[in-house]
Amino acid sequence: MLPYNASSPSPEETMTDIQQIAAILFTLALAHTFATKAVGRLAERFPRHAGLFHFFGEVEVVFGLWALILIVAMALVSGGAEAIAYAESRTYTEPLFVFVIMVVAASKPVLEAIRAAIAALSRLVPLRTAVVRVWLCLALVPLTGSLITEPAAMTLAALMLAPLVFRRAVPEPLKYAALGVLFVNVSIGGTLTSWAAPPVLMVAQTWHWDSVFMATTFGWKAALAVLLNASAVTFLLRPHILDDAADAVQSARIPPLVSAIHIAFLAAVVGFAHHPVIFIGLFMFFLGFTKAYEKYQNPLILKEGLLVGFFLAGLVVLGGLQQWWLQPLVTSLGPSALFFGATALTAITDNAALTYLGSLIAGLGAHAKYMLMAGAVAGGGLTVIANAPNPAGVALLRDGFEDGSIGVGGLLLGALPPTIVAMLALFLL
Repeated sequence: MLPYNASSPSPEETMTDIQQIAAILFTLALAHTFATKAVGRLAERFPRHAGLFHFFGEVEVVFGLWALILIVAMALVSGGAEAIAYAESRTYTEPLFVFVIMVVAASKPVLEAIRAAIAALSRLVPLRTAVVRVWLCLALVPLTGSLITEPAAMTLAALMLAPLVFRRAVPEPLKYAALGVLFVNVSIGGTLTSWAAPPVLMVAQTWHWDSVFMATTFGWKAALAVLLNASAVTFLLRPHILDDAADAVQSARIPPLVSAIHIAFLAAVVGFAHHPVIFIGLFMFFLGFTKAYEKYQNPLILKEGLLVGFFLAGLVVLGGLQQWWLQPLVTSLGPSALFFGATALTAITDNAALTYLGSLIAGLGAHAKYMLMAGAVAGGGLTVIANAPNPAGVALLRDGFEDGSIGVGGLLLGALPPTIVAMLALFLL
């Protein structure tokens, strides 16, 4: 809710105007998200303004851009003080955390440690090593998101899959199928605990859901769906997975102490995920350590992390004024309808925002709570905005796609089959 001073218009009128403006801008932001690939292509037609079109064609820029427009509109309607007050009233812990965890998880010592573990496991299976690696990255790594958080799992999986699957030589439909499986598996793979998946975190304390409850109620069903999705898409990909690509990404030799310190930073950031003052301070020490031991580092993904954080911050600002139509819609649905409605709504809203709205509904039954959560996580791979880690996957993998961008329609089609598998598992089992 916006604060108002005595000189402002009446709260009811101003809030109604702002709500309408926010809904329109949110719709335009969604349309812009679906049109980013077309906007990027305008750079070829108008080379004089190519840089601008490339900028507006970046999916990570979309919600930050429209959030800025919303704040300007608020300033014009209700005054600059109210607009600033609203922007400052939003909680930006999640965007900050995703930025930090992306950079730390993608650091060379952490990535090489995980890659070495995946390589060791793949050699235990009597199948082609490269194929097993792809399967592990699509199945095991998303499930580890229940421990290291979903954004970290997405970052690690995307970086390890990029040279194996997301190459120009692999057919585009298969890459979108793999991307859809990755996004869906990360979304449902974080449900084995109560602290790793953003939509679960939003309700865990309010609804008294601990990790035992999550693992026994959601986690085992999600794990079955993850394994099935990963197996199906890996089977389709196997003719295009090259052994020499796997050999090209063999783990580099990094001193064990350096790797251990990086992993300790990762664990500490995860442990203080809800305390931005602490994890930002840890991040400063992490940057100092990487500078001191540059020979064991690759360039940090600061740009990609900042873009993803900007995207999520924009979603926080725009999404903060959508409660007026989302909450009545959620309240009006019965348990079964709530499951399918939550799956569909997740595609156009962040699933954490959706479950948070559910936590505000008084008297919501246990079955309805389950259905809301199940639908929210099942639909978390359908679009870029459906789940907080998805923009990270887009930022890290888009160069492997045609024109260096990921089409929203292609992602939706690629994510539909694994989403249906997740829905069946969570609805029927």
